[in-house]
Amino acid sequence: MKNLAIVLYVLVTLALLAWGYYQAIYVAPNDAMQGEIFRIIYYHVPSWAVAFTFFGLSLVGSIGFLAYRRNFPDRAQIADALALAGAEVGVVFCTVGLTTGPLWGRRAWGIWWTWDPRLTTTLVLWLIYMSYLLLRRFVAGPQMQTLAAVFGIFGALDVPIVYMSNRWWRTQHPAPVFGGAPGSGMAPSMVHPFLWNMLAWFAWGVLILALRYRVERQHQKIAAAEAEAALNA
Repeated sequence: MKNLAIVLYVLVTLALLAWGYYQAIYVAPNDAMQGEIFRIIYYHVPSWAVAFTFFGLSLVGSIGFLAYRRNFPDRAQIADALALAGAEVGVVFCTVGLTTGPLWGRRAWGIWWTWDPRLTTTLVLWLIYMSYLLLRRFVAGPQMQTLAAVFGIFGALDVPIVYMSNRWWRTQHPAPVFGGAPGSGMAPSMVHPFLWNMLAWFAWGVLILALRYRVERQHQKIAAAEAEAALNA
């Protein structure tokens, strides 16, 4: 029954991705100012929404690990697996956002990159979480998870800065699609394709997150069994 549910979820996710692609490429109209290149928004914005959400989950897992590590070690390991999975999948979608952004910017601005507050804080966010993953990969010892949890909390502090950067400072990056200045929003004919792609990307992100979390929990159980066997040898 569980395997059937997983298969159904995968099929639904693939269907949503296909439908979102159709909506973005064939249904949504061209932007009056930017033309076809504006269609990147249907992938650029959802990638960042998923990345921010999963960095938030990594924050929750990091806090949970620090809260549970002394008195509830099993819960701490669950929280640590969530923190790692959230950070890894968040970096994947963050990378998609950093890739699609310059592609859009090259056509819209005439340059690939500009060091304005939004782009700079975004790059810093990516570097922080890449450093987090390198820490998890190459640092050994019993304190690694604690150091990673502290680093994960530190990294999450940049998320609201990135989100608010084009509200706090004057940037070349476009104004927010929703909640921005009057007249800066999306045309009604573009909203439905945008929301379909947002749903599709979240479904895809949850699928990858669940798989990565499951793999990490298996690694934890194997490591615990090997450590117990070494003590009993």
